[in-house]
Amino acid sequence: MNLEELNAMDNDSFVEALGSIFEHSPWIAKKAVDARPYHSVHDLHQRMVDVVRESTKEEKLELIRSHPDLGDRIKMSMDSVNEQKGAGLDQLDEQEFKKFQALNFQYKTKFAFPFIVSVRGKTTDEIYHIMCDRIALEPSLEFDRALSEIYQIARLRLEEKIV
Repeated sequence: MNLEELNAMDNDSFVEALGSIFEHSPWIAKKAVDARPYHSVHDLHQRMVDVVRESTKEEKLELIRSHPDLGDRIKMSMDSVNEQKGAGLDQLDEQEFKKFQALNFQYKTKFAFPFIVSVRGKTTDEIYHIMCDRIALEPSLEFDRALSEIYQIARLRLEEKIV
């Protein structure tokens, strides 16, 4: 789809088209619908990011918690499946899977939300080392970092979806 088509959609179709840009959080697209017309993907992305920034801390935490654990073998959005597959996270052997599971558990115990990183272009080793580094951060810094990664993931998804 292109921006012209997106701008011409009725509200429900707009939300349906963009509801998965932020993982399991169509409320963001719903709040961005009234700012149309969008003149660029950048403008649309910025408005969606602003929706999140203007939301409550509880809503932000819910957004973060809507993301799957990296390398997990649970039901997740097709976007997440494809992104994790692209990084090789669907090909972890049993030992690698257990390493990720243990680190995911340690991370979630400390921060009370899943580790989030934009995995495109990264290897499983790079992702694991980033996770090891970030687990040492203070909770408030990691909360902000998780949101920053979510914004990057959303930008990549928008750029892929809108031509």
